[in-house]
Amino acid sequence: MLELRNVEKVVAGEHHVHPTNLALERGTLNVLLGPTLSGKTSLMRLMAGLDRPTGGSIHFDGKDVTGVRVQDRNVAMVYQQFINYPAMTVYENIASPMRIAGRDKAAIDREVRRAADLLKLTPYLDRTPLNLSGGQQQRTALARALVKNASLVLLDEPLANLDYKLREELRLELPKIFAESGTIFVYATTEPTEALLLGGNTATLSQGRITQFGRTIDVYRRPADLLTARTFADPPLNTIEVGKSEAGLVTRGGEVIALPPHLSAVPDGPLTIAFQPHHLSLRPPTDTATRLPVTTLVSEIGGSESFVHVDFLGNRWVMLEHGVHEIAPDREIEIFLDSRHVMAFGTDGRALSNAREDV
Repeated sequence: MLELRNVEKVVAGEHHVHPTNLALERGTLNVLLGPTLSGKTSLMRLMAGLDRPTGGSIHFDGKDVTGVRVQDRNVAMVYQQFINYPAMTVYENIASPMRIAGRDKAAIDREVRRAADLLKLTPYLDRTPLNLSGGQQQRTALARALVKNASLVLLDEPLANLDYKLREELRLELPKIFAESGTIFVYATTEPTEALLLGGNTATLSQGRITQFGRTIDVYRRPADLLTARTFADPPLNTIEVGKSEAGLVTRGGEVIALPPHLSAVPDGPLTIAFQPHHLSLRPPTDTATRLPVTTLVSEIGGSESFVHVDFLGNRWVMLEHGVHEIAPDREIEIFLDSRHVMAFGTDGRALSNAREDV
């Protein structure tokens, strides 16, 4: 187990990582999810031993490793900006950690070719990194980390430089690799969709703080606060301030959103409701959906789906619709909110109730 006990990192008087407690079990995949500069890389560098914390301690299997050098730990790390040995072939780059560990030649060859096959590198094993594309070099660095058999593998946005098809393939394969190992894997990403595809556990980060940690699907479905819900939303989460009363959820403009049963126990008063873009639609998904008048702003067509940006009482929302929907700006239209999926947050940002999970 890797444990961070009240770990913090302060640089020039500024907190890069606020006091953090986190425990990661062996054989687990753990995603660090947050926007750029949220503290993901800073946290991983502390885990690896590349940086020493300003306060707190780091423990591995009960042993305090806070002051242990990175080269004295069994750690592998892959950055978005790949690092390879330029004078070595792809084969030798991948094999290098196993040679250092004294593995026998047959085992090295077997593991190198297995990793090369997984990462589509077999045709390039005799080339040097300078004769590879950027994506091929990144895959080489990733393969080297996978064969190291490290106790802790840190992957800092490792798929960002790969083409779409290969990213999708690896997102499916990597969890299988993780499941077969007793290694602790930590995977940093800015993409909520990637976190959901990878599964495992997720820690959401904002400005150097972990806002929530747990099973990925639980953090997504049951965010502890509005900040976590925003972090775990792409396209951006839709929100609006309302007042809860016997009439329902009443906006400042007097529009009434039907009160879904799962919010009935929430106390009356001001709150913020939030919902994902795919819970808005051009047609009512149910008889209980709320009809809302909006003004269109812009339509973004992505082929199989369209993102329609709209204005509702000064709130900019995004609606995700399947298919091609090219709607001109400044049009007055009606859209529908499936209130079964609405989440509610108090004036302090803490979750009051989350959306139903069975719809």
